[in-house]
Amino acid sequence: MVETKKARKPTRPRSLKARREQAQKIINRLAELYPNSHCALEHRNAFELLVATVLSAQTTDARVNSVTPNLFATFPNPETMAKAPLEVLEDILHPLGFYRAKARSLNGLANGLMERFGGEVPGTLEELITLPGVGRKTANVVLGNAFGVPGITVDTHVGRLSRRWAWTRETDPVKAEMDLAKILPHSEWTIICHRVIDHGRRVCHSRKPACEACPMTDLCPSFGLV
Repeated sequence: MVETKKARKPTRPRSLKARREQAQKIINRLAELYPNSHCALEHRNAFELLVATVLSAQTTDARVNSVTPNLFATFPNPETMAKAPLEVLEDILHPLGFYRAKARSLNGLANGLMERFGGEVPGTLEELITLPGVGRKTANVVLGNAFGVPGITVDTHVGRLSRRWAWTRETDPVKAEMDLAKILPHSEWTIICHRVIDHGRRVCHSRKPACEACPMTDLCPSFGLV
């Protein structure tokens, strides 16, 4: 009787060089799988993307996209949104949940843009994170997709998959971002995050990931462990 050998599970890359090499293999495969990945939040300019990203907390991009056409038709710029009655904002944002808090956030954001930046969305991370309700994740989304400045967006999908692929051990998004910045090619930060998010949504779910259908199994040190 011939004993069959089990497929060898990939080991966790330990050195920085090994992590970069493993990451590049995953990046290449993601590019083949998701060549058309892009920002799922519908927008026409930096202001609309900033607002949509702030609204996307604790809800889906699809749900945000369902309310933003009416929102931007009513309040198309920071000046009009800064003057918006809260009850009108709340009515528009009601389908999102947490609509009262989000209405206050948008009002504060718009006023911050008017008072600090003359109604223009700033194009640096340092300036963006001074705005009410804007953290590094939101700032990086805006920089990468509205200004073409590479940014690493550590949302729930990027954080989860990065830990499963041993790109980081950190659960804190800022610390995870710093780890990813060391191993991912700078010019591709934005598109890599879009592709990781797509893979997280379609295959590598938080609960019951579709490991048997995943084309990353030969590269994933978490295969068979989640």
